[in-house]
Amino acid sequence: MSRSSAQTRVIAGPWHTPAPAAAAHAPERRKPAPVQDADAMRAGLTPAQLTTLEALEIFQWRLAFVRRPLFRAPIPVLFDRDGTRHVVIEEDGTLDEHPTLKLRA
Repeated sequence: MSRSSAQTRVIAGPWHTPAPAAAAHAPERRKPAPVQDADAMRAGLTPAQLTTLEALEIFQWRLAFVRRPLFRAPIPVLFDRDGTRHVVIEEDGTLDEHPTLKLRA
């Protein structure tokens, strides 16, 4: 028997064959985030952020969530009507169209 044929030969035996890797995938354990009240999300935003938020809502942008880092101004995150783009409203009401936020899918 040549060396190459010995390497490709499969020996059948009484042992259990493992299940395919796709079947061993664990179910998703993360729970969806609870729906937040719109008024509760707006609480604590600066007047400039609220003005910008109201202007964007006219164009069907929606407030998805507000990050509240310690000792810093809240960071409202909005998505467009298609859910494909997101923006951040800075403390002074300006838009950051290319935020460095890491979002989970």
